[in-house]
Amino acid sequence: MITKLSTVKVGDISTEGSLTIDGNKQLFKDALFFDLEHYIYKKPICIGVFGCCYYDEITNELKVTQYMAENKNDAIEILTLAKNYFEEMKIKHNKKYIVTFSGNNDFTVINYLLKAYKVDFLLEGYFGEVDLQKCYEKAQGVCIGLKALEKIFEINRESEVISGSNLAKTFSRIVKDNEYINRMPQEKKEKILLYNQQDVVSLFYIYVDWYNRIEIKTEEDITQQ
Repeated sequence: MITKLSTVKVGDISTEGSLTIDGNKQLFKDALFFDLEHYIYKKPICIGVFGCCYYDEITNELKVTQYMAENKNDAIEILTLAKNYFEEMKIKHNKKYIVTFSGNNDFTVINYLLKAYKVDFLLEGYFGEVDLQKCYEKAQGVCIGLKALEKIFEINRESEVISGSNLAKTFSRIVKDNEYINRMPQEKKEKILLYNQQDVVSLFYIYVDWYNRIEIKTEEDITQQ
């Protein structure tokens, strides 16, 4: 199991541009920003990388936690680590929301695997859910991918984009061959972790800069498109 705990320094932020949910402009302070890299073949097989972060107002940093499976047993252990992480975030850190991008996919995968491996936890309904893809579609009347949305927000990634199919192939090999991880170049492991980290960090920056970048269209505007 690869466990990576990291911090990302946040520049000046203003709540004025932050996405408002139910009148709350500071919801991001009570939220987790969550993304999975996973492998599905007809049904969910495993979580390859669990990634989540939250904003620490005292240090003005994002605290990022990641777990990456190195074999089949790790892929099962990640589920227990995820349960412990979410419970700690809710009980000790008072987190109330979880922010995702097209989160239904990740929720479906993790909830299926939690049930399959009899881990006594269900993520669905544990936090209030905010899906930025759905928020964009509601505002603009069209669907969008995360990388396209990052361009609107002028978010520049340090890592190259990795396709979902390539990630799936990698995690397929990891769960089928316990020695595969030892043959994988260190650079490739770091690239996967950085890719996942930047996904969750992007969610935060998109959230707090929302109204500075997204022009809210009326229903009439949307129907005329």
